[in-house]
Amino acid sequence: MENIIILGAGGHAKVIIDIIEQIQTLNISGIIDPHLAKGTTFMGYPALGKDADLPQLISKYQISGAIVAIGDNSSRQKVAETARQLCPNLKFVTAIHPTATLAADVILGEGTVVMAGCVINPGVRVGSFCIVNTLSSVDHDCKLADYASLGPRATLGGECTVGESSMIGLGALLFHGVSVGAHTVIGGGSLVNKDVGSSVVAYGQPARIIRRRQPYERYL
Repeated sequence: MENIIILGAGGHAKVIIDIIEQIQTLNISGIIDPHLAKGTTFMGYPALGKDADLPQLISKYQISGAIVAIGDNSSRQKVAETARQLCPNLKFVTAIHPTATLAADVILGEGTVVMAGCVINPGVRVGSFCIVNTLSSVDHDCKLADYASLGPRATLGGECTVGESSMIGLGALLFHGVSVGAHTVIGGGSLVNKDVGSSVVAYGQPARIIRRRQPYERYL
């Protein structure tokens, strides 16, 4: 099995570790997180150090890949970019829970995670470092840009587009053909029946824009 390293040690990382354990094709050598003291453990795996230690750890543990296990889109992007600067040849692993259902022609970018019970239908293109969360549904011909994420039970009708680093909240529903711009947050339980632009927070039934937000503003 390939040796991989997990970047991050929060609740999202717990879910990703469970996926890795269930698919049984990757070996987790350890965890890197700035808030974990070296020598401690997380979910039974050793904390190996900080981001800056990554080049040495890859050599020491013969690491061939990594997963950025951070739920917040902008934070995930910063960690992924830092890791790539430190280790330009590091591969980012895509992980798919065994209970997820993906059509044969679905394309997933590097570092993307698909969680338990998801359905992704034909013609879907998912970018790099995305999260398709538990029980979410992505209908035909949708496009998710890099670092986008869907919350648990989010539902996208056919031909929807979700922009870079945007988040569709828990249980939110996008009507067929709806487009959401980049760096936008759609609140949980929202009903999105028309396009929403970039760098805003929108929610409600139907969803409406509540305020502007900075492109890399945290939401978790």
